[in-house]
Amino acid sequence: MSEHGPHIEVQPHGPYEVTGDLPIRPRRVVRTEEGEAIAWTFDDEIEHTETYLLCRCGESQNKPFCDGSHGFVLFEGTETAPSSTFDERAERHEGPGVTVSVDPQMCHHSRFCKYELTNYFETIPKTADIEQLSMLVGMVERCPSGALAIEVHGSPVEPSMPMQVSPIGDGPLMITGGVSITRADDAPMETRNRVALCRCGASANKPLCDGSHLNTGFQA
Repeated sequence: MSEHGPHIEVQPHGPYEVTGDLPIRPRRVVRTEEGEAIAWTFDDEIEHTETYLLCRCGESQNKPFCDGSHGFVLFEGTETAPSSTFDERAERHEGPGVTVSVDPQMCHHSRFCKYELTNYFETIPKTADIEQLSMLVGMVERCPSGALAIEVHGSPVEPSMPMQVSPIGDGPLMITGGVSITRADDAPMETRNRVALCRCGASANKPLCDGSHLNTGFQA
């Protein structure tokens, strides 16, 4: 591992270069028969070298690793994600004893926060009820992109997560544990516990995922 820990550097119109022996452990969404997302399940860790390249264009035949396809398809990887912080962008919603912050630009629509009977927004005013509060905290904690954050009685509630890369099914790369990321324009991204990076190549919020994989039929 490098002196400063694992690091991800976005290559101009190319892959993600990962250094520092960052583990790769795929995860998948557990859904009910009705298709509602309720939990995560993990696959075995993928063998890797200390430094490796992860596909960003969506065309690699060796996913999650890059095979150079970005050069053949002339991948347009210009970053369009804002350089401001989550706190600067987030909308805040108050409930009994809670504050929920949400950044819609970071959402990739995994739907852990929206069920047929309710959603995170409808739950916020009901958090004087411990069952409603517990459900809301669970929704936020399972959010893969970090688009949602919650404070309970003024204290941030955030799950402890290992430093790793988690390719999500036919979706983005979930980066957990506070891994540092540098954009292709050399600007550092805000270091957070959860970040979802686009790997279908179609996001309009690069390098972050915006849910475009759902519309393009991306298959990993």
